[in-house]
Amino acid sequence: MYLNKSVFRLGLFIALSMTLSTSAWAQTTHISSTATQTMLLELYTSEGCSSCPPADHWLSKFKQDSRLWQEIVPVAFHVDYWDYLGWRDRFAKAEYTQRQQHYQQQRAIRFVYTPGMVLNGREWRGWFDKQALPDPGKHQVGVLSAHINNDNTSVEFTPLQSHQQPLKLHVAWLGFDLESQVGGGENGGRSLNHDFVVLEMETHPSSVQKDTYRWQLANNTPDRKAQGIAMWVTELNDPTPIQTIGGWLQ
Repeated sequence: MYLNKSVFRLGLFIALSMTLSTSAWAQTTHISSTATQTMLLELYTSEGCSSCPPADHWLSKFKQDSRLWQEIVPVAFHVDYWDYLGWRDRFAKAEYTQRQQHYQQQRAIRFVYTPGMVLNGREWRGWFDKQALPDPGKHQVGVLSAHINNDNTSVEFTPLQSHQQPLKLHVAWLGFDLESQVGGGENGGRSLNHDFVVLEMETHPSSVQKDTYRWQLANNTPDRKAQGIAMWVTELNDPTPIQTIGGWLQ
């Protein structure tokens, strides 16, 4: 049977594209902490805020930082309370605004504002004075690890101290090298670039077996643009991270 070369090439391209899209998560990813606490660095930002691009740019530098994933796990939460100025931030979610508000209710931060930094559950204003991040120290909290493959994700946390409250696992899917042409608001007309963007976030209660907390999650990847992942464990009613892990997705 004769097959036109152009049709053949198109069919081959489609087949290859489908293979790549369905096998993007086929390889198993394993990430693990040591017993020493890893710092979770949260940036609260918005494309509608003119003060935020420098903070976004600063956070992006951690892609080349030797401490990435081992000592520091950066995440960027885009909040929605600047959307009223005329530009809707496509990465913003009301639940990220609520997370920042929860920190204020817990007196972990003084005000809800952008750009706002939260380091290990506490407000960190050193960025405004061009300070370096504090040394993570050697606080021993326990080992958090995860196995991620195409079907499911298994997570375990073995703490070194007992906890009075049940623990929760937070999972954030991270996007990188994301660009927006902003058409309104305080950044109207600018091209903005983002990394460590929280595209989706999930929380899960834990089950305990012999002093080890375990989670078994269906791997319903919310966004194929996700290139990284961050996970951290907290007590039920306290947003302060106990232990954090993060890594690139293969």
